[in-house]
Amino acid sequence: MTVFEVLEQAKALKPSERKELVKLLIDTLDLPLEPTTLEPDLHWGKSLNRLFDQVGPIEMLHPEIEDPVGWVQHQRSEQRHQRLADWGEGNVTV
Repeated sequence: MTVFEVLEQAKALKPSERKELVKLLIDTLDLPLEPTTLEPDLHWGKSLNRLFDQVGPIEMLHPEIEDPVGWVQHQRSEQRHQRLADWGEGNVTV
């Protein structure tokens, strides 16, 4: 919110409320400024590692298949068999 937006909102107040707002604003000038310490942004890799730690291990389907292409072919074969087996056609060859 900008100062001008605050000013427009202050204009909508009753004169007594505006006077009270001015007094409160002036009182804030006496308050010590809190030093703002900017924390350095966390590297995206560290954020990703933290996310992986929160998620935990993922259970693999057929971890014994080491070849990625073979694994995908096996998954597609199982899915095809599951889809076609529901048609009640007896023996299904895939």
